[in-house]
Amino acid sequence: MFEIYRERGYNHAFRVVYFTELGDHNKDTEISRALAGEHVFDGFLSGPTKLGAKKLIATFVRRLNDGEQLSADEISRELQPFLD
Repeated sequence: MFEIYRERGYNHAFRVVYFTELGDHNKDTEISRALAGEHVFDGFLSGPTKLGAKKLIATFVRRLNDGEQLSADEISRELQPFLD
């Protein structure tokens, strides 16, 4: 499971968190950050295509941070082959 969110803090940066990959040392901090942020999109990634999906998600985050407006529907359409 992952979530793309926008921080509510100083810089309002867009970020992604992969909840299933969090370790005990950073789980609470990362979950708190995501919960405090503005939700953009979330979903579950399919097994063998995770690497491709993560690359695409990284491009979404970069585009959002560059000021591009992406709707949840646009993200969903492009990620559809990778989502469970």
